[in-house]
Amino acid sequence: MQKTILINSIRIRIIKFTTNMSTIFRVATNSDLPEMQKLYFETIQEVCKNDYNKEQIQVWSSGVENTERWLDVINTQFVLLAQIENQITGFGTLKDGNYIDLFYVHKDFQRQGIADKILDKLEIEAAKYHSQVITADISITAKPFFEKKGFIVKAEQRNIRLNVELINYKMEKKLF
Repeated sequence: MQKTILINSIRIRIIKFTTNMSTIFRVATNSDLPEMQKLYFETIQEVCKNDYNKEQIQVWSSGVENTERWLDVINTQFVLLAQIENQITGFGTLKDGNYIDLFYVHKDFQRQGIADKILDKLEIEAAKYHSQVITADISITAKPFFEKKGFIVKAEQRNIRLNVELINYKMEKKLF
């Protein structure tokens, strides 16, 4: 598609490129860990900077260093990856069939429907456990998305990590 617009007497041609890249979804394995950690770190650094200060971002993203926890997540939770052309574009985890532990979309793939699809698939997985409610601890940045998807705030939480306060929200959604 091509469109020409006029701004301050200057003609600008806008060309929109569309691709046929499709998103595939699969369960994570230990070999996905480095790419998942990179996505986590870069997404927090870039996407959350309008809602958290530099110190909060640094403390939050330092969670990437806890490799033992990351391996535990991959090995004990349902970890769903979204991929486009062999690149992880997002992931979400479901703990105990009813708690979203981690939920991130790559900084370069925001607002493309990836989060919607990951969340839909996590809700389907939760239904397999006959969960009636799904819960999550949601960042300030992600709160509007989760509200749009039917989650309600149960409590604002003020977490202290490495002597730095991080605000997030305990949210839940009834599945049935």
